[in-house]
Order: sequence, then structure tokens, then C-alpha cells
Amino acid sequence: MTDVWQLWTYLSEGPLVWLTLTLMAYLAADRLSLMANRAPLANPVLLAVIMLAVTLWATATPYETYFEGAQFVHFLLGPATVALAVPLHANLGRVRRALIPMMAALLAGSATAITVALGVGYALGLELEPLLSLAPKSATAPVAMGVSERIGGAPALTAVMVLLTGVIGAIVATPLLNLLRIRDWRARGFAVGVAAHGIGTARAFQVNETAGAFSGIGMGLNAILTAVLAPLAASLF
Repeated sequence: MTDVWQLWTYLSEGPLVWLTLTLMAYLAADRLSLMANRAPLANPVLLAVIMLAVTLWATATPYETYFEGAQFVHFLLGPATVALAVPLHANLGRVRRALIPMMAALLAGSATAITVALGVGYALGLELEPLLSLAPKSATAPVAMGVSERIGGAPALTAVMVLLTGVIGAIVATPLLNLLRIRDWRARGFAVGVAAHGIGTARAFQVNETAGAFSGIGMGLNAILTAVLAPLAASLF
């Protein structure tokens, strides 16, 4: 047993170990989600995060050591964000026909996400840095972390809040929209993308292709608007 632990200690120092474990955790989580018939609570990202968190805790591995390997996946967030232009281009005609209601929904959703986050945090007595870290939580991670750093927040804390926002949105969006009897897949998808960025978009694609495309559009447009509105809201504090 001692030899096995020493071998693990040696291997865990290499970044490729954590990259491999990250990919394996997601593949396993996606398989479990499929077995659960893509139930909202069986979100692959949530399950993968739990698996990795338990592994880090059980092996007493610092997050910094883990991130040396996981940063290769993190790097792909940039190209993935740029790729958001693809669903926008593919659905350009449909977007033009619904441009005014989409822009109204975008402004309302983005402003509400920022205002509620800052308002609740302020009411609970958060200090300035963690409070400002909440402002861009509904934008996609690369944008949210950049905005957080710009306005005086903590990018690492913002990344955690972005993850939680996406997971919660992916879990509650479909049941909530069903309860509200919203049938238009464009509206459903756009709402999910604005509120729950990439994780919500992945869930939207599982439910309906049109919803997924408009979720990607909402996610991309909200990232742009958040970069404008969050600094304005933060200036009030």
C-alpha cells in the first residue's frame, strides 16, 4: 500500500495525470447522465465536478497542482467562446425576424442577473471584492473572469460562481419553462443562454436543437452586454 501511495504521489505531480482524470471524469459523468435519461439533476458537469472534488480531497492534492493539468481544458474556453458566432450566423435570418424582442429580453435578462447578484450580496454584507466577483456570474467563464478582474473582483471566485450559475440553470431551466408553459424553442433557448451560459446551452442542445442554437446566441450576446453593464453597475459600489 505504501508503494502504491508513493507511485501516486510521483504521478500526481505530472500535469497529464490531471488532464486525463478530468477527461475521464467527464466521460463517466456523461455516461451516468445518459443512463439517467438526461435527467436535469444528472448534469454531466455537476457530476464530473463532484468526482474531481472527491478525488482532490481524498488525495490531499492542492488545486494549484490540479490546475497545471486542467489548464489545457481551460485554454479551450477561448476558442469555444469565439465559436459562439457559428449558431448566430446559421440562424441569422430567424434572429433578424425576432430582433426587437430578443434585444429586449437580452437587456432585461442581463441587467436582472447583475442587479440581483449585487443587490443580494450587498444585503448580506459581502465585502467589496467578493461582491464585485458576483456581477458577471451569468456570462461565459472567459468573459466573466476578465470582467471580474477589470472591476476589482476575484477571477477565481467568479469562475466558481459561473460554474454554480450554469449548473443550477441547467437543472431548473427545463422544469421551470415547462411550468410556465413556454413552448417557443427560440424563447426557451435564448432565456437559458442568457441566464446559464455554456452549461445551460449544453443542456438546451440535449432538449432541442433549435433551443440549443438560440441558447448559444443568447450566451454570446450576454457576454458582450455583461462586459458593458457589469463595470457600470460596479461603479456604484
